[in-house]
Amino acid sequence: MKAGRPRVCWRLALGLLCVWLAAVSWPARAGQEARYVGSQACKECHEEQYASYKKYAKKAHSWKSVAMMAPKLKPEELKTCYRCHTTGYGKPGGFVSLKETPHQKDVGCEACHGPGSKHVESQDPEDIKATLEIADCMGCHNKERVGAFRFRPLIYGGGH
Repeated sequence: MKAGRPRVCWRLALGLLCVWLAAVSWPARAGQEARYVGSQACKECHEEQYASYKKYAKKAHSWKSVAMMAPKLKPEELKTCYRCHTTGYGKPGGFVSLKETPHQKDVGCEACHGPGSKHVESQDPEDIKATLEIADCMGCHNKERVGAFRFRPLIYGGGH
């Protein structure tokens, strides 16, 4: 019997250590900010919407506008284009540069629905913005940009 006690104590100590580590790390994981993961991560579960978006949504190919204007702009001016013509610029997991984050170079799913890391991990619809409102579009589709670039925002047109 005495030979079994150290083994039981060791297992109990190991079990308690695991519970403690999980308890200590859970708040850190739960409080992590959602990150941009790219539209390819959405494609796996939302194939039909992804295909429609890629085929019909002008914003799915927005990098073409950036590439066309880039030679005429100063670096700081070009960075202002990234806010509306890329996904998640300046945010965790978002567009950094064509070299570093080519998968975020166009306006993707997360530009409207928000960063998708939590939703991809959980598959929970509550972890992504599913229903959009006009206010969600106004960051890019505002009077200033409509006037400056002479485009009509398709606020009600949807992307998919």
